[in-house]
Parts: sequence; C-alpha cells; structure tokens
Amino acid sequence: MSSDKTMPKQVLGWLCEETGLAAWQVEKCSSLLSEGATVPFVARYRKEQTGELDEVAIRQLQERQHYYGELEQRKKTVLQTIEQAGKLTEALNQQILLTRDKAVLEDLYLPFKPRRRTRATMARERGLEPLADRLLSAEGSWADVKQLAQQLAGQCDELADGVAVLKGAGDIVAEKINEQADIRARVRQLTWQQGMLASRAAAEYVGKTSKFESYYDAREALRQIPSHRMLALRRGESEEVLHLTLEAPREQILGEILRLFAAAKNSPWREWFGRVAEDAYDRLLAPSIEVELRLEAKKQADGAAIEVFADNLRHVLLAPAAGEVVVLGVDPGLRTGSKLAVVGSTGRFLDHVTIYPQTRSGQQGEFSAQVSAMITRHQVEMVAVGNGTGGREMEQFMRQVLREHGHSCPVVMVSEAGASVYSASDVAREEFPDLDLTVRGAISIARRLQDPLAELVKIDPKSIGVGQYQHDVNQRDLKKSLDGVVESCVNYVGVDLNTASAALLGYVSGVGPTLAQAIVRHRDTNGPFTRRQQLLAVTRLGAKVYEQAAGFLRVQGENPLDNSAVHPENYPLVERMAADLGVGLDTLVGCREQVQRIDLKRYVDDQHGLPTLNDIRDELLKPGRDPRRQFETARFRDDVQEPKDLEKGMVLQGCVTNVAAFGAFVDIGVHQDGLVHISELADRFVKNPAEIVKVGQVVHVTVLDIDLVRKLIALSMKHTRQPA
Repeated sequence: MSSDKTMPKQVLGWLCEETGLAAWQVEKCSSLLSEGATVPFVARYRKEQTGELDEVAIRQLQERQHYYGELEQRKKTVLQTIEQAGKLTEALNQQILLTRDKAVLEDLYLPFKPRRRTRATMARERGLEPLADRLLSAEGSWADVKQLAQQLAGQCDELADGVAVLKGAGDIVAEKINEQADIRARVRQLTWQQGMLASRAAAEYVGKTSKFESYYDAREALRQIPSHRMLALRRGESEEVLHLTLEAPREQILGEILRLFAAAKNSPWREWFGRVAEDAYDRLLAPSIEVELRLEAKKQADGAAIEVFADNLRHVLLAPAAGEVVVLGVDPGLRTGSKLAVVGSTGRFLDHVTIYPQTRSGQQGEFSAQVSAMITRHQVEMVAVGNGTGGREMEQFMRQVLREHGHSCPVVMVSEAGASVYSASDVAREEFPDLDLTVRGAISIARRLQDPLAELVKIDPKSIGVGQYQHDVNQRDLKKSLDGVVESCVNYVGVDLNTASAALLGYVSGVGPTLAQAIVRHRDTNGPFTRRQQLLAVTRLGAKVYEQAAGFLRVQGENPLDNSAVHPENYPLVERMAADLGVGLDTLVGCREQVQRIDLKRYVDDQHGLPTLNDIRDELLKPGRDPRRQFETARFRDDVQEPKDLEKGMVLQGCVTNVAAFGAFVDIGVHQDGLVHISELADRFVKNPAEIVKVGQVVHVTVLDIDLVRKLIALSMKHTRQPA
C-alpha cells in the first residue's frame, strides 16, 4: 500500500469514510507521500492536488494508511498460515479479508494459532475429544454421556473418575468458547461499554498518605476515565501503591455466551454448559479481554496525553522571538556561582563571566561593576535570566545593576527547561568544546530569548518539560508525534540558510541530519549562499530534496524571492506578473500598491490554482514575514519572590508554562508554578484548557490558596482582566 496504484479499493473506502475526504484526495495525497514528498511540502505547495488539505489532515491520513498497511500485511500472514494447515474455508477467507479491525483479525486467527500446552490440549492427549464432540452434538441422554465418561476413567492417573473425565471434556469445550470470534467480540463490547475500573490501596499503603491517596477507594467507568487519571492510576499500580481491577457485567456476559455458543442452545445438558461457560469466561476470556481493554484504555490515554504534549510543544517552539538583539544570558547558580554569557545579534558567542552575588555578599559591588562593564562593552540590549533555582534572586540583582549604572535593558525570565540537557549534548560540545557546561547553558538561555525555535530544536523535545505523564506514555508514539511538531514548526516559520545550525536545518522539509551537516560544511568551505539554487552544489543534495526544501529556506541575496516562501518552481510565474505590471522584481516584492494590482484570475492554469496564487500574493505583500506572535514578557512583582510572600487575593502577572487536561500551570516568579484548575480558567464552562491558554502566554491570575507544606499554589483567571 505504498502508493495509490497499489492501495486496495476496500482500504480506500475505509480511509474516505474515516477522514471524510473524497477518494481523489486520498489517492493523490497518498501518491505524493509515497513519491517522497513531506507533509509540510504537500500542505504548502500542493494545495490544488489535495483539495487544500492541511498538515493535521495529511498526518491523520498518513497514520490511518499506515494502520491499514499493517493490517493488510497481517492478513496475508494469517491467511497463509491457515491455508498451509489445510483449514481455510471460503467463509473464513471472506471474514478475514473484510475485517478492518486488528483485534477482530486476531480473534479469527486464534483457533489456528500454534498453541502452548493448555488444559484443553492435555485433555485431547488423554483421548477426551470424542466425549467433548458428543457433548457438543447433544446426541443421546445424560446417562449415555456419564457412561462414556466412566469408560474413559482410569485410563491415566489424571482421569481418576467420571467427574475428572467430564471436567477434561469441559476444558476442551471452554477453549472452543474462548476461541469463537463472535463471543470474544461480544464480551469485549460489553466489558468496554459497562466495565468499571476499581482502584484500592495496596495492603502496605492502607491508612498511609501518598500522592495516589485520592485513588485508594475509587471506581469509574473504564471508557470514561480521563487521560490524566488513567495514566495516574497506571503509575500508581506500577509503583505498587494501587491495586486495579476491571469489573465487568459477569452475569450478562455469561448469558450472551450461552446465547452465541450454538451447541449450548436447546442442549439437554444446558446446566453443564453453564458451568463450562463460567470456566471459559473466568479462566480464559475475562483475563484476556481485560488485558486487551486496559491496553486500549492506556492507548487512548496515551493519545490524549501526547496530543496535549504536542500542542504545548508547538506553542513553546512558536513563542515570540526577541529577534536580532545582543543578549546577556544568565544561568543562575549558588555554590558554583552564576554564569553570564553574551551573544551577538546573530547568536554568536562573545564573552562570559562567573559571579557569586548570592554567596559572597561583600563583593556585590565588584560583581555589579563587572556586569555593567560587560553590558557596556558589548552594547547589550536585553538580559535573559534562567528561571531555575536562584533565578528570581539573580533577576533582582540584574535589575539593581541596571538601575545603579543607568542601563535601560529589559530583564526577561526565560525557561531553562532542558538547558542542562543541551549543555551536555554532542551538539553543545561541538559548538563550544572549550567552554564549561554551565557557560553553554547561559549561552542557550540567551539564544532562547533571541529565537526559541532555533535553540530548542537542539534538544530532545521531551526535555523541554511541557508534557503530562510523558514518561508513562508510549515512547515511540510520543517521539513520532513530537518530531512531527518540530518539523511542522520549523517549516512554518522558515529557516535562514546562512545562519541556521545543523540541528535546525535537519528539520527542514526533505533535508534530515546528514544533509544538514553537508549544507553546513559547504557553507563553511564556500562562504554564505547568495541564491537558493546553490543548494544543488551541496554534496548528495539532488533535485528531489531541493524541490522539498527550497521553499522553506531563506537567502538574503540577489533574488528577493529567495528570501520569501515563494517556491522556486513559481519564480517564472512571479516574473511574468512583474512583467505584466511593467515593473522589476525588486519593485514588486514587498510593494503593497503594485501587488494589489495583480489580477490573480489571469494566472490560473493547470499548475496554479487560486489557493497557490493567494499564497504567492500574501508572500509578495510581506516577504519572509515571521508568523510568530509579537514578543511579550511577564513582569513579576519585586515583593513576591517566594511562596511565603503570597497572600490570598493577590493579582499577579505570570507566564503559562504547561497546559494539561485538568488546567494550566503558571510561573508567577516564586520558584514554583501555581495551578489554574480548569474550573478557574474562565467565567464560563471550559471543556479544553487549550481553548483558553497557550504555553508562553502572559496572563493575570488571582491567588486562591497557598499550601506551603504540600507545596501547592491555587490560582484563578476568573474575574481577572487579561492582557490584550
């Protein structure tokens, strides 16, 4: 299923049904992706061919197509195995071919799977299959059955009497019940629809306090448990604090088993079948289905948590950039001192110093003079202070330095989440082999203020600290989702070909880490790029990669279009527009008066529809425009630096650091984030916190409660006027 030519019609129909897309959209999008196109490229530069599908729709289609690809491959294996065993009927073949559910496929395959040694296989080995068949056929009387059982008794030590023989035959029938696909499907359905997940404290935690205390005696419908609660329950279980059990509607399920198992209908020994059904359910079906459904609930909880993480990451990466300003970065420290580093307007490291204002109070004047001299020497325009331990104290010290020496630079608190990960990384060692880890951290903090996206791509997204139970979710799914977010953000903003790091270039559409290194080596050897087309001179960078990458790379050079999101394949069209207007490219690009004269309908053809033409016009109006929102920072109160300084009713400014399903965490400058519960986010009902707040957003909050012992700060955004 690698292209539209090989996609089965059945799968095409399923994809159309699930996504709501037309068949031609699914086929064309699938074809483009199979030919090596990236999601950002298809979404931006192939709008007419896909019906203007955005990245979300394309990724959803890609994910479901992958699912069905795996399903079809599994079907081939299953059919081949059953056929080789000589047990494939036409009816079973059709059932397998028509299923679109992996669980149902495995149910159909279960009776034919190579078995481990079970009670049923042992019963067969002891010659009890004929008795089981007799019971299933309902021939004769119960007396006949008992007589046959007595005849089989004593054949081996395990079959001491007729009761043991009937029990062995029951094991064979119980296995048949367990392997009947429609019974499994019905048990699964009823358990999912009506099952309750109950939690209680493990024996050693009864009466003891723990972070899972609220789950010591809880019970909730399995399919309705919110993501964060499901992950908390599973973590409590893995830490052996909680014991979880899935309660299913047992009596209803047993009735359904007897209804669906043909041999039990109108059987003269229905009572015996009832006991066998109980054994089949309790011993085989229930444990198996419970594992399945708990995994399904975990999968859904993972999906919701990953979605929250991805959304938060997107807002962190797309946080406003201070831009090309000289920044003094401060990595606060106590025992080892605070590391200060200056970076130039392009992010180039210039200078560093270590000071100890918090532990050597007698030298504060000396440290103040050092910092002031550094600010003057490098004409520092902004100060970025890491928000970790000692951050507020360093912020106060820096403000004092600026006041005393007459500097006017703004001081901004910057999240240092993941800075230590970057400092010890191969990327950091390669950039600054001779610098201490903490100095690298200060450089990273400064660069984060200049351009969060360019700096944060250098570290694993999981280290940025905006996730919910990030270590509990499926790590492969998490990585795939977060890598997709980073790729999306990098290409949404665009990348300067001459200043971007290899880490940033690696996320550009079609490039990847290896070619990114090749681009940097070419740049270092041959000097800056002056035209996009020079990319083709980079070793191993061919026409396909150029097609995928060029539109997302910016070059300030001879052609003004090279510094825009207009793709090189559309340069001839723009040149024709300029010629029709009687002006040069330099005059057209960025000139609102000239661009508004363009009649787009004149240029519609087989290659260019109005969606693409509208994008071109927007880019000509504001070439290379940074789509990120305007830079803003939170201003913390000078008299509030520790949780003990807080008072109920205080209205404070803060910055949203994390958004979860149950609310938002806000940094209010006291070394500990406060929580705005979902019920306190707005003066109306809020279903999803992400509707109201985004990571990095500056908000006004009211202090509701402070618990210094449990380290909890409750905040509210209700009845609080928010920044415009």
